[in-house]
Amino acid sequence: MSFDLCQVKTASKPYFIENISTYIYSIEELCFYLYNNMYLIDQSIVNEDLCVWVRDELDLKRLYRQLHDQLEKNDGTAAFILPIFREIGYLSADEQRAYQEEMNRLEVQPGETKAKLKADYLVRCGMHSNAIREYYQILQRQGPGSLGAQFYSQIWNNLGCAMAGMFEFQKAGDCFYEAWKLVRTREMLRKYVSVLPLYLTDAQYRDRLKELGADRELTGRIQEYNLSIAREAKEASREKIERAASPGMLLSQIKEEYCRSAGA
Repeated sequence: MSFDLCQVKTASKPYFIENISTYIYSIEELCFYLYNNMYLIDQSIVNEDLCVWVRDELDLKRLYRQLHDQLEKNDGTAAFILPIFREIGYLSADEQRAYQEEMNRLEVQPGETKAKLKADYLVRCGMHSNAIREYYQILQRQGPGSLGAQFYSQIWNNLGCAMAGMFEFQKAGDCFYEAWKLVRTREMLRKYVSVLPLYLTDAQYRDRLKELGADRELTGRIQEYNLSIAREAKEASREKIERAASPGMLLSQIKEEYCRSAGA
């Protein structure tokens, strides 16, 4: 990308990006969002409101006409987005071509697949509550002609991961159980059983294993796996404390945290 500083006036009234609950004030911020969050581009950004904001707040009347024309032509999301990049030369020719190819591949995916990719991306970005909302919407739309048990098992599994990311372990367990009921794989059962000790008593845990008919070999491997995770977490925590004991390292960590929070 070729530009870092704002070249166009900033808006007095920001544009609200619903998917990440964030306000933007410049075309540079808009380009940064569009380039780095391809899976989040949907009708909340490709719409008339954005066109009007570009015209009235950024005073980019020519770009407004281009975007408005693309909305009417409905030539696809890439055709709408690329003029925004070109307005300030945000991408090189190679970057534009690669972006368009990836966007075109994304657009031919079924609607539910695109929704899943969006939700998965939100989980990776730590925006668990937004991801949970997306997963539930996919499940609510499930009907005749749906994508099959494997797909919806993945939705339940990933929903469980998002729940665990918010420390809602019982809800996460319920999701993993729904995922397991659809595919009945040992790996999915392992995930479900692994989360049970986080919200069940020892007696409840043993009773649940009996109900599931989980064999001793599987439960033994699960317990060993959980112990290894606990050991790794403990070691990582110890190393973090030791690093923080150094004033220079502590200052470095503070700087890194600031850069991440500022989007650097």
